[in-house]
Amino acid sequence: MNMQITNTILMIRPVAFRMNEQTAVNNYFQEDLDLKNQTINERAQKEFDDFVKTLRLSGVNIIVVDDKKENDTPDSIFPNNWVSFHQSGTVVVYPMFAENRRKERREDIFAILEEEGFLIKDIIDYTSAEEEGIFLEGTGSILKDRVNQKAYCALSERAHEELFIEFCEDFDCFPVIFTANQSVNGQRLPIYHTNVMMAMAETFAVICLDTIDDKKERKNVVDHLKKEGKEIIAITEEQMHHFAGNMLQVIGTNDKRFMVMSSAALNSLRPNQINSIEKHCEIIHSSLDTIETCGGGSARCMMAEVFLPRA
Repeated sequence: MNMQITNTILMIRPVAFRMNEQTAVNNYFQEDLDLKNQTINERAQKEFDDFVKTLRLSGVNIIVVDDKKENDTPDSIFPNNWVSFHQSGTVVVYPMFAENRRKERREDIFAILEEEGFLIKDIIDYTSAEEEGIFLEGTGSILKDRVNQKAYCALSERAHEELFIEFCEDFDCFPVIFTANQSVNGQRLPIYHTNVMMAMAETFAVICLDTIDDKKERKNVVDHLKKEGKEIIAITEEQMHHFAGNMLQVIGTNDKRFMVMSSAALNSLRPNQINSIEKHCEIIHSSLDTIETCGGGSARCMMAEVFLPRA
């Protein structure tokens, strides 16, 4: 039986974190801080370490791998964009929009997971699509309802429809495709990743429906979620900009369920929204202010779920 959530997470500790100028062109969540890069990286490392500690205290199995300084990869803290690990024993490697993010892909990480007792049977590599300017950035672009074999994708420069459909064919998923926009200087522009406007849990989904401007597309997404019995917890675009859509449900001690988010995300939620989440599971949060500001990503982006079978 397919599991929607896992208790094992891969996380990459940053060594060269800063605002990535190559991703800022279409990630409108990023902002520059008037600080030296070394200070920004030190702050990000502290936020990372505190976050890992918080997760481990709740019984989540965290595998931490240090980034390599020589790679100069400012966004390595977000590994879920270049790789995903599946219950079948398959690893998927994805094509990345920013050239300097392509250096985040590291085969030695697969060896580390095997040393941890996980079984890798197969690797599917979509990275040749980069040569044609086609991208699909992992679980940033793809939100899987693993139990019901559906995959949701907000199309953007980082999520191309044809490659998403190929992924769905390879993994026998039904594709739910839409466009999600945000307001930028008076324009409606595509949101760079699906997982900043939507989070999929076992029994509920957190989603910013206001970003899906096309009424037919919005109704289609809602219908699919309702059909699978998910409670829909709607957030506003303002809350999305505090990363309230960038959450991940995980398993902790004694199979206990947790919804993981940043403190900024939690603080943006209304009491009724918090109550709706807490009907399903407890909330874990940690301050990720520097990472969110410079990286334009939050808690969910930092966690690459490991569904691989044990050897």
